[in-house]
Amino acid sequence: MPLPVISMAQMREWENASWAQGRQEADVIRRVGRAIVETARRLTQPTELILILAGRGHNGADARITLELFDDRRLDTLDVKDPTADFAELESLLAARPVLIIDGLFGIGLNRPLDAAWQKFIGAINAAKIPVLSVDVPSGLDADTGEPQGAAIQAAVTLTVGAPKMGLLKMAAWPFVGRLEAAPGVGLIQYPHTGELNWTLAEDFAGLPPARPVAGHKGTFGHVGIIAGSLGYHGAAVLAARGAQRAQPGLVTVLTQEMVYIPVAAQLQAAMVRPWNSHASLDEFSALLIGPGLAAPDLAGDLKQLTRELWKNSPLPIVVDASALDWLMPEAFAPNTLRVLTPHPGEAARLLKTSTTQVQSDRPAAVRELSKMFGGCFIVLKGHQTLVGRSTGDIFANSSGNPRLAQGGAGDVLAGLLAGLLAQPAWQTDALQTIRYAVWRHGAAADALTATRPHWVIEDLIEALGAR
Repeated sequence: MPLPVISMAQMREWENASWAQGRQEADVIRRVGRAIVETARRLTQPTELILILAGRGHNGADARITLELFDDRRLDTLDVKDPTADFAELESLLAARPVLIIDGLFGIGLNRPLDAAWQKFIGAINAAKIPVLSVDVPSGLDADTGEPQGAAIQAAVTLTVGAPKMGLLKMAAWPFVGRLEAAPGVGLIQYPHTGELNWTLAEDFAGLPPARPVAGHKGTFGHVGIIAGSLGYHGAAVLAARGAQRAQPGLVTVLTQEMVYIPVAAQLQAAMVRPWNSHASLDEFSALLIGPGLAAPDLAGDLKQLTRELWKNSPLPIVVDASALDWLMPEAFAPNTLRVLTPHPGEAARLLKTSTTQVQSDRPAAVRELSKMFGGCFIVLKGHQTLVGRSTGDIFANSSGNPRLAQGGAGDVLAGLLAGLLAQPAWQTDALQTIRYAVWRHGAAADALTATRPHWVIEDLIEALGAR
C-alpha cells in the first residue's frame, strides 16, 4: 500500500507508539542499516570504496551499523563530533575519491541553523562532487519545510526511513534530495494515521496488469480513439499511438489532420489512421485521447468546440493533453463519467492564470484547484514526483522516473499509454489505480533504460514499456 507523506512531529509520534508497543530501537536501526546497504550496493560495484559519515544522533547510528553489514565493499568511516577538528580528516578521506558517500550526519532532529564550521564541512562534501546517499533526510535540510538550515548535503539519492517527510517533496528541497526512495519495512508498527498526500510504491501495483480471459478477442479489450497531430507536430500522434499500443487495447485509431495523414499513417502499422472529420461518429470508441500535437495555429475551430462538447457530454473516458487543455471551459461534465487532464507545470499555470513557480511551490494545491475548476476530474500534474489526484480524496506522488524523461514526446507516450488502458473495461473499474499505474509504469521504464543505456531516446522508452 502507498505510504503517507508525514511531518517530523508525526514521525516522532509514530516512533514513540512503536516503542510503546514493544518494538526495539536496536532492531529498527539494524533494519535501516540493511536498507542502506541494499541501496548502496545498487549504486556501487564490488570492491569499490564507500565513505561513511556518521554523526551523533540516530542517523549516525543508522549509518554506523552498516560497517557490520557490508561484506563486499571497501569502507572508510568518519565519526564526526566536531566539524572543525574533523575537517582535515574529511579532506583526506575525500581525496581518496570514494565512489559513494553515505550521509548520516544529521536527521530530522536538527532544529537550528548550522554554524559556519558545519557549513564549511558540508560545503566541502558538496564541492567534492561525489555521489551521496543520505539517510532519511539530507543533512542540514529541514524535513518539514524543505529549506536548508544554512547549508545542506546535495544528495544523489535520499533513502527516507519509514515514510517520506513532507519537506522532501517541496520544490526547495529537490536540489538537495536528489532521487527520493523509501525504506518502509524497518520494524515500526503500521502507521496509525492517514493523510491526503501519499507516496507510491511499486508494490501498490501487485496483480497488474489484470489477467486476460483466454477467450478474449479484440472487442474484449476496447478501442481507443486518438485525436492528435497537425502540421509540424505529426510525431506526437505517432508517439501517442505507440504508447497506447503498449497498453494493448483491442484497437487503436488515430484521427489526424488531413495535411499530416500521410506521415502519420506511414509510421504506424497495427494502428488505424484516418483523416480527421468533424462529422465522423465516435461511437465505436471506448475511450478518447485529445491533444497531442494539435498545436498548429490554423486548426479548425470546430475541433475545439467538439472537444468542449465531448468533455461535457460524452459517456466515454476522455484524456485531454497538451494544446487541447486550453480549449476546455471550466465546467462540470456528465455524471458517472471519467475525465483526466495531464498538464505539465507550465500548462497548469496557464490554466490557473498563475506562474509556474507558484504551481511548483504547492503542487497538491494546484491539483485540487485544477480538478475543482474542471468539474472534479482527475489531474496528472506531470514533472518531478508527478502527482495524481482530484479535488477531493487522496493525492499520490509518483516514485518512479528520472530527469532523462525531460525530452519532447515523453508526455505524448504517457497520454497514449493512459488512454489505452482506460479504453479497456478491466482497467476502468478502479480509474485512480489505473492512472497511477500508467504514471508509475512510464517512469519505471525510464528508470530501467537509464540504468543500462543513459543516452536513450523516446522511441527507446516505447520499447521499454513493452518489457517486464
